[in-house]
Amino acid sequence: MSRLTGSVALVTGGSRGIGAAVVRRLAGDGADVAFTYREAADSAKAVVADIEAYGRTGLAIQADSTDGAAVVGAVERTVAELGRLDILVNNAGVFASAPIEEVSLDYLDRAIAVHVRGAFLATQAAVRHMPAGGRIVNIGSSFASRVPAPGVSVYAMTKTAVNGLTRALARELGPRGITVNVVLPGSTDTDMNRADSAGADAQRVHIALGRYGTPEDVAATVSHLVGEGGRHITGASIAIDGGATA
Repeated sequence: MSRLTGSVALVTGGSRGIGAAVVRRLAGDGADVAFTYREAADSAKAVVADIEAYGRTGLAIQADSTDGAAVVGAVERTVAELGRLDILVNNAGVFASAPIEEVSLDYLDRAIAVHVRGAFLATQAAVRHMPAGGRIVNIGSSFASRVPAPGVSVYAMTKTAVNGLTRALARELGPRGITVNVVLPGSTDTDMNRADSAGADAQRVHIALGRYGTPEDVAATVSHLVGEGGRHITGASIAIDGGATA
């Protein structure tokens, strides 16, 4: 029997990058997995096929994380179609860099909506269904601990808010047997920040291991936190950044 057999997980933003790696890892661990995506329908279909290849049930839900009703609806649909909800991974994210004078109101509002409001609403809806032993993992950023370059004020601010939300919810939900943790990826090789991009070498300078992480590195830590090994870990912020914040 796989370690998560009988569990149901929901991953927001699960059609690509870190989110897709988390979805695949949880399915490989034995969970049935629902995930949200905004517009990458072909990628979403491919991820569902990967889930089913593990012999698990996959559910792709089109939902923009800026839409509060869609976020809550994704939770409710997961429970309705998969029967329960044991694991929530708040992964959906947006990124853009610009000097503060050039940050648009649209980007500011979108980052707050996705990283903060979306994570809050998904969690609020999820805990109404979660049993004791439930797991919530937020995908934050190493920028919440250390900002090595200018131009990322909005991203760093909103990801730092996720840290505060995590600690507060760990206290609130601990008596119910639900753990809440945040993982803090550093430079990770995804389509948002490729290891062969023009600015990659400048990022490697700050990484103790001298290389980018992979989405699978993040997924492995999420897997530990939602499994038996994570049963006594809550309120923690875990860096997955190759030592960039050491």
